[in-house]
Amino acid sequence: ATLREGSEYYKHVDEVMASPEQWRGRSLQLHGFVAKNSWGRKDDTLEYEFKVENKGKVVRATYTGILPDTFKEEAEVVLKGRLTSNDHFAVDPNGVMAKCPSKYEEVPNYDLKTGTSN
Repeated sequence: ATLREGSEYYKHVDEVMASPEQWRGRSLQLHGFVAKNSWGRKDDTLEYEFKVENKGKVVRATYTGILPDTFKEEAEVVLKGRLTSNDHFAVDPNGVMAKCPSKYEEVPNYDLKTGTSN
């Protein structure tokens, strides 16, 4: 079977960065974690640059737009966009999805009746 031309691939940073030339120019959903001390904004613009990592592999990403409230260092993210060079991922408009792990972690031994954990 073949994929339609408009298809997107869902890949982790380490998978893509193992052979970036294979993924260059393809539409991707890229999964990873925002690297510590790696992101910033250009002056008074909505242009951001940051690094995303997974299993020791890193890619530099650029994005123009409003970042989600949950976007922060070490946040788990999925980026929609394209790898434009061997080390740069251009994120599409509205292409940043981030979650804060602490909001979604399971509470061990949580008792629904009492609302407490053991």
